[in-house]
Amino acid sequence: MLPFIEAIKDRDSEFYELIKGLEDLTQKESSLDAKTKLMISLAVDACTGATEGVAAIAGVLRRMGVTDAQIAEILRIVYFAKGNEVLVASMAAFRKL
Repeated sequence: MLPFIEAIKDRDSEFYELIKGLEDLTQKESSLDAKTKLMISLAVDACTGATEGVAAIAGVLRRMGVTDAQIAEILRIVYFAKGNEVLVASMAAFRKL
């Protein structure tokens, strides 16, 4: 259980149960293995600027045997995808009004 989700338990048990159920659903055995799910989580956290999440997930991935080169490749993909967002938005400056 993620610590920030666990912290909700005593404050709002009904909301906690909903969030816990969603976490259970997304983390259970499925067509994606745990390592793939964590790689996706790393990309999403990097994309949203969640530095603590990036650090924590990268540590877990390393313990699962993921190399720094693989982590770097994931982060390159994230940068490319987010960087393209800026390029696309920038093209608005050259639209004919």
